[in-house]
Amino acid sequence: MQIPQARTNGRIDQIMERASKALVRRDYFECERLASEALGLAMSTGDFERAARIALPLQESRRMIRDMAFDTRSVHVIDSSPPKGREIRPGMYLIAPPRVGVEGRLLREDALSHDVPVIVLVREPTTREGLWPVVAVGPVTIRSKVRPPAASKRRVRGGAVAVDPVPTPEWFISTSEHLGDLAISGVPAGASGPMRALALYDRLCAIPDHEKLHQRFAEAAHAVVKGARAKPRRAHAAAYGGRAVED
Repeated sequence: MQIPQARTNGRIDQIMERASKALVRRDYFECERLASEALGLAMSTGDFERAARIALPLQESRRMIRDMAFDTRSVHVIDSSPPKGREIRPGMYLIAPPRVGVEGRLLREDALSHDVPVIVLVREPTTREGLWPVVAVGPVTIRSKVRPPAASKRRVRGGAVAVDPVPTPEWFISTSEHLGDLAISGVPAGASGPMRALALYDRLCAIPDHEKLHQRFAEAAHAVVKGARAKPRRAHAAAYGGRAVED
């Protein structure tokens, strides 16, 4: 069992060496792809130490891509087939009914594979209270109801009627932050050690652009490593009547 693990560790280290070089030359898309792959490998083998180290460059690359998308100030509301491949333009995308949550995830992945900076949110049909349910899909599904942007008016014969509001770039950021904060608060209160780290990782996969999710995940992964290192010492102390013995 040690040989496959050693090979995986070596592969992760090689991938992250390439990711670090990509980050230095400001190739944020390449860094994001490589770091995402490395993090998936680390989590699949329970290597929380490497996972914690990967979180920072992954967060940085995703932050820069998100900022590039925001800086376009370009908003697209998609209620038909989402664009694909080279049709995707930089900017912010709201996937609206009758489209569904998974299409938002696929759009983001497609855009990143073509080095196109995007922020993607998905909303469901408006509730009776006039709220927009927004949803993020991954290993776990995160859903919340938010206030839509202010509706604009369109002049018609006999007066003005409300039309579907177009979100502002600021709305995209605040809603994304809200979803990520909700995801963090949704980690079961009793989760600790590996279970907390895994719960945060699942939420990070669903909402990959949220900076605090990266930070809380890295902290949880570090805590797992710290706890694993402390266990032998505690066991050693117990064997000697509670007197700590340095290894």
